[in-house]
Amino acid sequence: MNLETTYKINEIFETLQGEGSFTGQPSIFIRLQGCPVGCSWCDTKHTWEVSLEQEVAQNNIVSKKSENDSWGIFTIVQLKELFLSEGYQAKHIVITGGEPCMYDLKPLCQNFEALGYSCQVETSGTFEIQVSKKCWVTVSPKVNMKGGFKVLKSALLRADEIKHPVATEQHIDDLKALLNEHEIENKQIYIQPISQKKRATELAIRSCIENNWRLSVQVHKYIGIE
Repeated sequence: MNLETTYKINEIFETLQGEGSFTGQPSIFIRLQGCPVGCSWCDTKHTWEVSLEQEVAQNNIVSKKSENDSWGIFTIVQLKELFLSEGYQAKHIVITGGEPCMYDLKPLCQNFEALGYSCQVETSGTFEIQVSKKCWVTVSPKVNMKGGFKVLKSALLRADEIKHPVATEQHIDDLKALLNEHEIENKQIYIQPISQKKRATELAIRSCIENNWRLSVQVHKYIGIE
């Protein structure tokens, strides 16, 4: 297990997971820098570009008080030391972004799993997923986005859950078409309103009932945590 593998990280923090199967789980979030997918509703657009001018020291990442596009380089050893120095109690790690699957995440997952952590990756499904066998994979399929990337069948097959953001009926149609195209069955599917607006929430609820899917409502935004 390569302890010297490096990752460009925008943010590291401890909170509760607010979405999907692990809702309410104390978690350490590792937010990676870089994403070419281009989702119009993305709430982390500050993670899209990897500008060398925005590289900062590690302590500036840990002490962030607001969202911005600065990032720092960490090895796995340095991440382990950081978890200890910050006194993190959570034993579940959420690897997000950005698009985390632009990176080889297998060393990260395997090293922390060996220490008793569980790992989860949240991905758009547009890059090959390189994680450990135990890692929980959340695919939030991004269809027809500005970047022009296709959702990969291999990503959908690897997914432990599919979490689809919706605001319109077209988003529901896109998901159904994607599942049919790749013959994806027997997957745990969550529908998540893109916003907290009544119309999107009602669409999500109705779609879950009609299709026997599950609802994810971004609990962290309702209770006011990161």
